Amino acid sequence: MDLYSLSITESLEKLKQKKLSSVELTTACLNRIKKTNKALNALITVTDEAALDAAKHADLLRAQGENLPLLGIPMVIKDNFCTKGVRTTASSKVLDNFIPPYNATVTERLLQAGIVMLGKANMDAWAHGSSTETSDYGPSKNPWNKGYLPGGSSGGTAASVAADQAIGGIGSETAGSIRQPASWCGIVGLKPTYGRVSRYGVIAMGSSLDSPGPMTKTVSDSALVLQVLAGKDPLDATSLPHEVPNYSQSRENPLAGVKIGISDDYFEGVDKEVVSAVTAAIKEYEKLGATIKKIKLFQPKYAIAVYTILQRSEVSSNLARYDGIRYGYGRDRFGDEAKRRIMLGTFTLSAGYYDAYYKKALQVRTLIIDDFKRAFQDVDVIMGPTSPSTALPLGSSKNHPMFGEMADVLVEPSSIAGLPGINIPCGFSKNNLPIGLQIIGPKLSEQKLINIAYKFEKATDYHTKKPSL
Repeated sequence: MDLYSLSITESLEKLKQKKLSSVELTTACLNRIKKTNKALNALITVTDEAALDAAKHADLLRAQGENLPLLGIPMVIKDNFCTKGVRTTASSKVLDNFIPPYNATVTERLLQAGIVMLGKANMDAWAHGSSTETSDYGPSKNPWNKGYLPGGSSGGTAASVAADQAIGGIGSETAGSIRQPASWCGIVGLKPTYGRVSRYGVIAMGSSLDSPGPMTKTVSDSALVLQVLAGKDPLDATSLPHEVPNYSQSRENPLAGVKIGISDDYFEGVDKEVVSAVTAAIKEYEKLGATIKKIKLFQPKYAIAVYTILQRSEVSSNLARYDGIRYGYGRDRFGDEAKRRIMLGTFTLSAGYYDAYYKKALQVRTLIIDDFKRAFQDVDVIMGPTSPSTALPLGSSKNHPMFGEMADVLVEPSSIAGLPGINIPCGFSKNNLPIGLQIIGPKLSEQKLINIAYKFEKATDYHTKKPSL
């Protein structure tokens, strides 16, 4: 087995047994990046020298008896997380020369846990999109077929992890930006409860929605990374004070008594191959002991209007700070998508339109939250397709201003409600493109989601499949 194809769990085991060094693992990943990144454009910045130094330090710490939770694990970080001394662009030329003087809390916690940072992953500029085609540094390509999109906005991280450039990665989700690219690239993507992971030091898009989370090769890996990331942060007033459970302990809980909700509305307009794979996955859960129950939810399409208004409004506020005076370049470097979102957000917040649009969107958001609460009185989790389709060809988002909202339509409602969700691979199309199953739970139910997702992963082999590069 090539070292770069190892999971976090496998790598840690070999590191602890001294069958592997972090330098060897990091070198393997860096060589993989050199071989594949020109074709994939998954990483914007590669910190090769610093990574090797960090790997050497990790090996020294381990030799001294240190046992940090992610010691020596090479990972990539989405380029909207501040990294002290390392260029952070959010894939926009406005920040082409921005070197943060501090780490995001997520970055700091990962470094304190012992990771080796390989570099910064490509993304849609400012996280505006679901394709990575709005990046000012060019689109990332899907490792399963380089003529197709990896999804977005965390498309660079998804492509990098799927291509085995890294042992794991970090993304952020506002309305699908972890789960949708994870689905299209065939990896695990865990979007935590809003506030479960700190937003401090993340270049903001929609402040009431943004949720950092792990993007990994296995469910067990996501549990290990979330263990490091979760918890109250005094630097983020929206971070939750709740105790962090041991996420890995929950994996072996039996599925007997678990009720899975299925809403037909989440299957309408979905590609037939996706419906078939997800339906088969749900039947597998029945075999594993879970109970399937039909439920009724608001049609996902209602979330599109709510998300569009709220997100654009928050974008217009968040991007106002980039004036070319305090840092970065002038506003003339904003891309077309950023300009569209700023204009629409400013319009919806303006006098005479605030009540008609923004306030109304907040009211419907509350209805969506209440709708999920009602559903979770009868079921433990909700399952359905992560995306209406498999990965789409390069160029699909061009001249389609609502491309992102349509690609994320099945994950937007749960993001709007602040709920946790996870994507796991559950099949492949006839064109050998990955298909994802999403599992949504009530707030702070990450432990339950990890348990339920792990059971399917253990019973199937979809997560072991690798693209040919």
